[in-house]
Amino acid sequence: MDLAILLLSIVVILFLASAFKKNKQGSSKNFPPGPPTLPIIGNMHIVDGNKPYRTFMQLSKEYGEVFSIKLGPSKSVVLSGYDTIKDAFTNHAEMLTTKPRLPIFSFFTQDFGVVFSNGDNWKAMRKFTLSTLRNYGMGKKTIQDKIIEESEFLIQKIRLFEGKPCDNQTVFKAAVTNIIVTILLNTRYDYEDPTILRVLAIVTENTKLLNSPWVMLYNSYPFLFKWLPGPHRTICENMKELKSFIRKTFTKQRKELDVNDQRNLVDTFLAKQQEGKPESTQYYHNDNLTGLMVDMFAAGMESTATTLRWAILLMMKYPEIQKKVQNEIERVIGSACPQIEHIKQMPYTDAVIHEILRFADLSPTGFRSVTEDFTFRGYFIPEGTTVITLLHSALRDKEFFEKPDEFYPEHFLDSNGKFMKKDAFIPFSLGKRSCIGKSLAKMEIFIFFTSLLQNFIFHSPPGAELDLTPGLGFTNCPKPYRMCAVPRR
Repeated sequence: MDLAILLLSIVVILFLASAFKKNKQGSSKNFPPGPPTLPIIGNMHIVDGNKPYRTFMQLSKEYGEVFSIKLGPSKSVVLSGYDTIKDAFTNHAEMLTTKPRLPIFSFFTQDFGVVFSNGDNWKAMRKFTLSTLRNYGMGKKTIQDKIIEESEFLIQKIRLFEGKPCDNQTVFKAAVTNIIVTILLNTRYDYEDPTILRVLAIVTENTKLLNSPWVMLYNSYPFLFKWLPGPHRTICENMKELKSFIRKTFTKQRKELDVNDQRNLVDTFLAKQQEGKPESTQYYHNDNLTGLMVDMFAAGMESTATTLRWAILLMMKYPEIQKKVQNEIERVIGSACPQIEHIKQMPYTDAVIHEILRFADLSPTGFRSVTEDFTFRGYFIPEGTTVITLLHSALRDKEFFEKPDEFYPEHFLDSNGKFMKKDAFIPFSLGKRSCIGKSLAKMEIFIFFTSLLQNFIFHSPPGAELDLTPGLGFTNCPKPYRMCAVPRR
């Protein structure tokens, strides 16, 4: 009886919150059209809880490239198609530089760091992160040498499997995480180190849980669902553990700090704290450092490692493409270590990597919060509205990609076999809030990918079927699979 009363109370509260919430969006006659809504849940009943972008793609066919969707008590606007997204970020860029305050992220970031912060704090952290990444090697030979060195560790590890079926998820994530650790702490972990394995486990579990329908409900009604058990509680407990590890790490590093010999990003941040300037206390505090390190661990590791997992899966699925890449590696690089400069002479490999990123479609949606009222393509979009950019629609845009639903490297090759850019290739999003580490990610993907294909032929275990359908999670990751890596030399 008590449980029934509790559930009834929840329904009543949600209904009242939905019915009486005064929504500026709802009063606008020119607000973009969208599907009919239900009390309390809005359109949640029609949204694919695991892959919302699929629902958005279907709705765009019915309601156009600018339409609305109601997830819980508030409405959002979805932008679909490359031309629409580009129009928004080109002509209304200043209105779209803010991230919406999603409760699940705000709970464990407190809106610090660089990914989920806004306003002056975001500007300060973005400037610091960009300049420090450049100083410590993003796009330079120093970090390239570290990536090459790590690729050698990765190759040695994979050789130990002797061509037998193995899972690549942990080793790929550990290798990529070591690049982040190098920038942050100027060190690396062995692939079996319990510390790095625990960090990987936390980030991997949270990535899977973040896209659950329960988290969607929590983001819509945090005042209610935060008291109930569910994936959101697991996510927050995981983040507490990760933040505790991070704080212990930079607390130890503070004791060893020499401001005249700054070795890594954390040293540089700690040195900023001691400058005695107003921004030293305003921005360079421990909460921002913790948030920044969480951002780099989570975003830097998950996206690049997942791209590599897609890369190997696709090479196993299409061995003829794998062979063409290997032929180009032999012709241009030979037995030398791959370096980013080689990509200029390797149009086919460059096209394959771009097609991997396009086909994998790691982040199918982006989110912004409108900073002031504006009119877009005849529709009035009020301040505070969440704008969902359907990046998936750009990467599958038939106007730019001949075979949008297939893996087809020729999308990025002209009739002479030369590499060809495509405007709709926006896996890292657009605008000032696009991926801050995309230059580093591109370097990592090229060096790791070519090093792996230089040393191994990849194929699936006998009898295994290769499924290219994305698995569950906040990002589009491949479903679990096993690979056989047969040494080429």
